[in-house]
Formats: sequence, C-alpha cells, structure tokens
Amino acid sequence: MDIRIPIGLLFAILGFIFVAFGLFTMNDTELYARYLGRYINLWTGLAMMVFGGLMLFFSLRKKKTV
Repeated sequence: MDIRIPIGLLFAILGFIFVAFGLFTMNDTELYARYLGRYINLWTGLAMMVFGGLMLFFSLRKKKTV
C-alpha cells in the first residue's frame, strides 16, 4: 500500500472541513479579528485540499506506470 493514499485522503478531507467552516464563518468579524481580518480557515483548508489532491494524483499516477 502506498502511504500517499491515506495521507492524501486525510489532508483532502480535513481541508474540505476547514473550507466549509471558513465559508460558514466568513461574516464572523470577531473570530477573524485575531488574524487581521484574513480568512485563515478558508485559506488553510484550500492549501490542505491542494496538498491532498497532489498526493492522491501522484499516487494514482505512480500506480498506472508500474
């Protein structure tokens, strides 16, 4: 089993949760005041989803070539 598959799934799922939480709490100015008005949950979630997607992509690409 390739380790990139569970790591990719973990980051993709957690990233999706962060993005959903970031979208639902966009209007909560008190929550994002600590982060200078930046939507840290949304951007972190997007980065995690991209990383998870890349891990899954490279894992699936490796399986097809072998």
